[in-house]
Amino acid sequence: MENHKKFSPIEYNKLQGKQKEIYNFHKLSSLLANYGFNCIKLSDDWNGADFLAYHKDHGETLRVQLKSRLTIDKKYKDKEIYIAFPNTNRDGNRDWYLISHDKLLQLIENEFPYTKSVSWIDKGIYYPAKISKKMENLIEPYCVGREYNQTLKTFTL
Repeated sequence: MENHKKFSPIEYNKLQGKQKEIYNFHKLSSLLANYGFNCIKLSDDWNGADFLAYHKDHGETLRVQLKSRLTIDKKYKDKEIYIAFPNTNRDGNRDWYLISHDKLLQLIENEFPYTKSVSWIDKGIYYPAKISKKMENLIEPYCVGREYNQTLKTFTL
C-alpha cells in the first residue's frame, strides 16, 4: 500500500526569519516571472543583493535586496541596488514593490522627513512601521503585483 503525505498551508507568522526570506523570494519571483524575469537566489549578499533578476529580452540583470518592508539604507546608496518589499493593504492582500534604492531615497527626501530621523542620522537606516497613503500613491508605479489572500486547502501526494 502506498504511503500518502498530506501538505497543509503554512502560517507565515510562524516561519523563522530565513524561512520568511525564502518564502518572500518565491512569492516575488512568481510575480516578476509575469514580466519576463528569471530570479536567482544568492546564498550570500553578493554586492548587496539577495537575488538577481535577469530579464529575458533586455539582457538586464537587477541586483535586488529583499526586505520585509519599505527600507532605505545608506549602505545601498549609489550601488545600483533595487529594493523589493511587500506592503499589506487594507483588504489583507500584499502588494509587492520593486524600485531602485536611489529612486526610493529621492522620493522620500522630497516628500517625507525620514532622512531627518534619529535612526537615519545615527544608524544610516530607516524603515517605517506602516506606509502612509501618500507614500502608497508615490510608489504605486513601482508595484509589480498583488499577492492575493487566497484560501488554500490541504493536498495529498
